[in-house]
Amino acid sequence: MRVTHVITRLIVGGAQENTIASVLGLRAKQDLDVKLISGPTAGPEGSLEPLVARVSNLLTIVPALVRPLQPRNDWLAYRKLFEILRLQQPDIVHTHSGKAGFLGRLAARRARVPVIVHSIHGPSFGKFQGRLPNTCYRIAERIAGRFTTHFITVAHAMTRQYLAAGIGQADDYTRILSGFPLEPFLSAENNPQVRARWGIASDDIVVGKIARLFKLKGHDDLFAAAGEIVRACPRVKFLLVGDGEWRGRFEAQVHQLGLAKHFIFTGLVPPEEVPSLVGIMDLLAHLSLREGLPRSLPQALAAGRPVVAYDCDGAGEVCLENETGFLAPPGDRNSLVTRVVQLAKDPALRARLGQRGQTLVKGLFSVEKLVDDQYALYRRLMAR
Repeated sequence: MRVTHVITRLIVGGAQENTIASVLGLRAKQDLDVKLISGPTAGPEGSLEPLVARVSNLLTIVPALVRPLQPRNDWLAYRKLFEILRLQQPDIVHTHSGKAGFLGRLAARRARVPVIVHSIHGPSFGKFQGRLPNTCYRIAERIAGRFTTHFITVAHAMTRQYLAAGIGQADDYTRILSGFPLEPFLSAENNPQVRARWGIASDDIVVGKIARLFKLKGHDDLFAAAGEIVRACPRVKFLLVGDGEWRGRFEAQVHQLGLAKHFIFTGLVPPEEVPSLVGIMDLLAHLSLREGLPRSLPQALAAGRPVVAYDCDGAGEVCLENETGFLAPPGDRNSLVTRVVQLAKDPALRARLGQRGQTLVKGLFSVEKLVDDQYALYRRLMAR
């Protein structure tokens, strides 16, 4: 069985890590021949290309496949994708992300690929963007959905959103959780040396946030709430893991608020170093306004750290109210402050929620389960 995955870019991010874990894991199946096509990766978010570039005959880069809407490049990318797929003759094309998801499915249809699968890692349309782009993306997803054999979603919330938009039928969707290597997080420790490296004292309460420094990730809401949180808990430090185009703006904002000593920007961190940073967190705040089911939530829970998250998209499927953490309405600063302060002041509550979260995640988010579930789905679709 020949399978080709297509993704827009391989930056350091949840969808990209999911895709690479899938591709590398599926290659180990004896009856699968797996390829990966991606656009070029550049920018402060970092690149995961080296993880797959070192594997012989796996990765093909299409220079014209870029994230922004660029009609000429989009046409060139579509033509190149068609040429590659016609040459590879895959049994299954599995697309990821918005641009590659649309162009890849169009090219796969023209190349007469028997089975076309699309993974929805996060919504392409919704209230997070203006009316015009929202309408355009919704129409594009409806068009591509007509010749999509099956959809994989990382959260039931994604299935509900796409069905509500008139895309496919309920039987066309399967939830496959975005697994990751669990052991580094399960064994993560509150290491004094790691704390010292980042200027964090042993009695500081660390509120972590793992996200690109860009729009829709909720950093502005955290900055707006930080003053009240610090007044209630003067020993709080905010550890922001990640990099992005808005880093300079965010650092300036923190200085303007007079809170620079309470914020730590780690910059770009290789994925293998993230568990050690989660280990020194006391809780995680996830405030994104656009996600499928963010990997940072189960990663924090795997390390036994409770979470505070906006009740947005699939967050509520792992952030269980007063079981593994607390949900807040998106943009509700009072709820955010209340829950962060509550956890910061109550180590017993943090321990209880973290332990429950760790138990939940162990059985659901292994990378082996991710790969096996995709493999089983491929076999079902090919048999049908």
